Amino acid sequence: MAELDGRPVSPEQLRALALVNLGHFTSLRVDDGGVRGLSLHLERLARDCRTVFEAELDTGRVRTLVRRAVQNAGRGSCTARVTIFDPALDLGRPGNPAEPRTLVTVRPAGALTPAPMSVQTRAFQRELPAVKHTGLFASLHHRRQAQRAGFDDALFAHPGSGLVSEGVTWNVGFIDAEGKVSWPQADVLPGVTLRLLQDAGHGTVRPFHRDRLATSRAAFATNAAIGVRPIAAIDDLRMRTDHPALTALRESYTRIAPERL
Repeated sequence: MAELDGRPVSPEQLRALALVNLGHFTSLRVDDGGVRGLSLHLERLARDCRTVFEAELDTGRVRTLVRRAVQNAGRGSCTARVTIFDPALDLGRPGNPAEPRTLVTVRPAGALTPAPMSVQTRAFQRELPAVKHTGLFASLHHRRQAQRAGFDDALFAHPGSGLVSEGVTWNVGFIDAEGKVSWPQADVLPGVTLRLLQDAGHGTVRPFHRDRLATSRAAFATNAAIGVRPIAAIDDLRMRTDHPALTALRESYTRIAPERL
């Protein structure tokens, strides 16, 4: 289902999102009316709205709209995507003053403990990496190319420096021989799940060159939809998917108290 400012959205209203594609979003997992890191999701929307549209966002109203959409969908667990865009902006004059509106879409939630995945490293850097924007063409192109090569997803490394950064729609972490967790120091999206795990005391941030991948014993992806997902292989490197540190991360994440919508 999809609602724009609390009402059913029309095809005409979606034209700008489809044809101009200027906007930003966040995706959050809702379990029985609760969201881990809800305040961080709302902070992200407000911050990105200032960056993309130079406008202030009423996050209290956004929260109400998400709650309404989830209740209307009638699901115990679901993934709600909140997209902020202005249907009035067009390709010729995207610099006009913006009046951002809130689109909420709801879909069934996947398993919080999905199967391990394999990833292919790809030389790429997202535009405006700190913003969760709707410009996904290049990222999805790399995901497609990785899947065509037999992998599940793509892991990005900077084309110039070779520093590992993030996945297509997820942050990445690595576990070394001593069981310590490291997060890449790079221009990445500051993920909500990443932040929650860091606040819980997991991991340090440091530069991680793709040449150092072989020193890792395990690796994992994080985002709001999947929690902590083990990575079974990076290119031709096999990773442990049963590492005790992965178990500790998943257990720590499930202990984080959800915030009520």
